[in-house]
Amino acid sequence: MDIVLIIGRVLFALLFISSGVSHLTKLEAMTGYAQYKKVPAAKFGVVLSGLMILLGGIYIAFGVYADLGALLIALFLIPTSFLMHAFWKETDATAKQNKSISFFKNLALAGAALIIFALVATGTDFGPSVTGAFFNI
Repeated sequence: MDIVLIIGRVLFALLFISSGVSHLTKLEAMTGYAQYKKVPAAKFGVVLSGLMILLGGIYIAFGVYADLGALLIALFLIPTSFLMHAFWKETDATAKQNKSISFFKNLALAGAALIIFALVATGTDFGPSVTGAFFNI
């Protein structure tokens, strides 16, 4: 079962590792979009969120304080859902549908990250890991 846990961790983490790299390598474009969405301190927010999801993904994939990594991802996803994917503000039907999908996808991923956090922080087997939990609940 360890191999299934490792594959699942890596598959979950790849989205965040890839997105984190994009936040940092496409900083100006991401900052422009954040400014369009009226995010305060947009450039700082893009860098901070990029680092959060990059580190969170790496931590989960390798089992290095995976609970901390999952918490970083959840702390990114929840406010991002409301700030960047406010579908209720859209008037165009297609834009509203796309934002709605992104909003609920982010919330579902935040839920999965919180489940990972809870499992790892309470000592539940998460497969082979480099370290144990950062938190001890």
